[in-house]
Amino acid sequence: MSPVSPYQVCVAFLTRAGADGRTEVLLGRKKTGLGSGNIVGLGGKLEPGETALEAIVREIEEESGLLVEPGDLTEMGLVKFAFPYRENWSQDSTVFVASRFSGEPQESDEVSPDWFPIDELPLHAMWDDAKYWLPAVLAGERVLGDFTFGEDCATVSSHELHDPAYHGR
Repeated sequence: MSPVSPYQVCVAFLTRAGADGRTEVLLGRKKTGLGSGNIVGLGGKLEPGETALEAIVREIEEESGLLVEPGDLTEMGLVKFAFPYRENWSQDSTVFVASRFSGEPQESDEVSPDWFPIDELPLHAMWDDAKYWLPAVLAGERVLGDFTFGEDCATVSSHELHDPAYHGR
């Protein structure tokens, strides 16, 4: 694993049964900041003194208006992102999933949320790393990964997925 980044973030993927019986995941088009224009999970940076779990509960509400109880979130692992050509973008992201929440997703200043069938993820419109780990997480697998982005700061130049069982997570 790469060293711990000073920039700690969290991301959540909320799921539900769609009207057609297929499982859907809530994603959103990022409207501002890093990754603007990409389709992303809900989440953001940890505030000082905040745990990843506290941060993700807050971020879900801020970005979508949905309320999630901390006990309904399952931590699914850690994904580390290195941006050698833009170091201030490097970050470690704790990944969560949940299928229990209350409310209906609402657009916020940061994200325009929408439901997507998990068997039709819009990977072409997401950060390049998502194709390597997001389908597995949505299938119930834990993830522990290192991703390095190339000079364009958009394409994964190298990645390594580790066995989460060997890292005490």
